[in-house]
Amino acid sequence: MEGGVGIESHLFMDLILDLLPILVKMLVGFFVVLTTTAYLTLAERKFSAYMQDRIGPNRVGPFGLLQPLADGVKFIFKEDVVPNHVHKVFYIAAPALMLVPALLGYVVIPFGDSIELFGRTITLQIADVDIGILYILAIGGLSVYGLFMAGWASNNKYSLLGGLRASAQMVSYELTLGLSVVGALLVYGTANLRQIVLHQTEYWTLFGSIQVPHWGIFLQPLGFVLFLISAFAESNRLPFDLPEAENELVGGYHTEYGSMKFAMFFMGEYTGMITISALTVTFFFGGWHIPWIEHAGLTHNVVAALGVLAFLAKTACFLFLFIWVRWTLPRFRYDQLMSLSWKGVFPAALLNVFGTALCLYVLRRPM
Repeated sequence: MEGGVGIESHLFMDLILDLLPILVKMLVGFFVVLTTTAYLTLAERKFSAYMQDRIGPNRVGPFGLLQPLADGVKFIFKEDVVPNHVHKVFYIAAPALMLVPALLGYVVIPFGDSIELFGRTITLQIADVDIGILYILAIGGLSVYGLFMAGWASNNKYSLLGGLRASAQMVSYELTLGLSVVGALLVYGTANLRQIVLHQTEYWTLFGSIQVPHWGIFLQPLGFVLFLISAFAESNRLPFDLPEAENELVGGYHTEYGSMKFAMFFMGEYTGMITISALTVTFFFGGWHIPWIEHAGLTHNVVAALGVLAFLAKTACFLFLFIWVRWTLPRFRYDQLMSLSWKGVFPAALLNVFGTALCLYVLRRPM
């Protein structure tokens, strides 16, 4: 009996030690994501102010750094008004359906290599699944239901038009988004995001001595451009923000929303921006990989820590690109938006898939 109890206790401790890193990664990951989401709103206001020769928020805390906290407190304590004419169940559920899928996307994104800690190897990824790309596309597609549900449940003509625009736009550009990833799937031969990054840590040797990393931007340049265009459209960011065009639809799908429900829509938008930026880095810019760092003589854990910082820095560059484009380019007309999808990027995505498959067939064909 004592031996059986000892074995059960040992198994229980092993289970705790296996689950504890996962729990820590989940808590730290969601804390970082939500904090970044909050401060991304401040960064957008600051960068736009600099671009327009203004100051931006500078009253709450040093340099305005506590402004996101003040905004959060304001939204929490604002009166939560539910108009009488809305369909209440769907009206209340829509903001959550916009935010939750954006948060769940981080589960499979690898933000670093593995580290050795207390005799255990811990991968810097919450869930390492073999169908990571399919999971991302499936979860990302759920957010359109939140937008359309908000537009319909608000029982408002402007909201309904915004929901219809969001549905048509996301269906159109989600095809291109998926096809732009298919090229990477063909090249790397796996849907596992960690394996995709590991493939990009390898090198070509040019001219006998120059090593060039296998980053996706070199292997799939057209796929990268198509993915980036579709990412802007999927995130409802300028120049693709037709579902909430203020000068046409007041606020679009969130016209009837206020307080925290209104804040959840914006949290979903900015969280989606972070997700799509992290995916861009994962597919096309080597993920956590820092070129040629293997020759620096550093320990594995130090290289892994620097890799996490590199991943965050690369993601921050694409977040800045989102903000820069918003305050630089004008909004498309809706007919231009749809024409660009079906007559421009979608045929180009098909061409990229067929071209990639043909190149791989020719290169791998036995001579």
